[in-house]
Amino acid sequence: MDDVRVTSAWVASRSSHVYVDSAGIEKVVSTIESIPKVEWDFEGIHYFDKGPLTVQYLFVLDALNFCFWPDKDLNYDDLASGLKAALQNDNSAFDADRLQKYTGPQLRELLRWPRPLPLEDERVRLLHEVGIELERNFEGKASNLVLSCGKSAVNLVALVARHFPGFRDHTVYKGRQVFLYKRAQIFAADLWGAFGGQGYGEFKDIGSLTIMADYIVPAVLRQLGVLKYSPTLASTIESSGEIGPGTEEEVELRACSVHAVEKMRELISVKSGRQVLSVELDLWLWAAGVQCTSLQHHRTLSIYY
Repeated sequence: MDDVRVTSAWVASRSSHVYVDSAGIEKVVSTIESIPKVEWDFEGIHYFDKGPLTVQYLFVLDALNFCFWPDKDLNYDDLASGLKAALQNDNSAFDADRLQKYTGPQLRELLRWPRPLPLEDERVRLLHEVGIELERNFEGKASNLVLSCGKSAVNLVALVARHFPGFRDHTVYKGRQVFLYKRAQIFAADLWGAFGGQGYGEFKDIGSLTIMADYIVPAVLRQLGVLKYSPTLASTIESSGEIGPGTEEEVELRACSVHAVEKMRELISVKSGRQVLSVELDLWLWAAGVQCTSLQHHRTLSIYY
């Protein structure tokens, strides 16, 4: 995760379109008496049975957890609750051999979604990748993947990125490689949240995770005055224009969000004398964002978030 922090800070120091406002961070932190505690499953949309099947569910969920906005009616809740219902109906639905065979229409049927999903072919490809690699190296079980990380979230993120190419969320910015690893990190964070830091969710280094750089968090940070956008970028977002994956604007939106929240976390620690996890800040910011119906986020077709 040091790579994520270091390269995000590097982007923020050279950013042309997104600016991390130190005064905005000071202002926000000064208004925070304590970070509101947001329960991991505050909406009751996730599957949880206290065992390995929950780990399998979460890994499938996070393999598919990206790019909802092209369908205005589709959101993360539909994915999480749809997969939950599928597993409750058939607890073998996410067996590794079955993951390798799903088609687009079958995935839609699984989710009870009435029309093609955004980036549907990519979602199916990633399901196949998960099924093949789990069967090849982990006896078909995501729980074995988790057990092999030695209670280290950093090791888990590295293992996921090594074995599953679809989770390798990195890019190049002004000639330098930048690491973000949103979905690999959120798998570790989901485990920690679901299992309450125990069992499959016990990680001795959960504080090493950064925020999960997505669509929502940059928009909330802008709303809070922590991020400032160039007039051109602001206009593109406000007019619902698309921003290409890997462009300077897109990389800056995500990397500057990571860096800004790291600065927030450090300042909260200094002012309050207590450590705050980036995972906790991420959940708070994301929950605030999804409950704000007027929030305008950037639009990028990407499998990474």
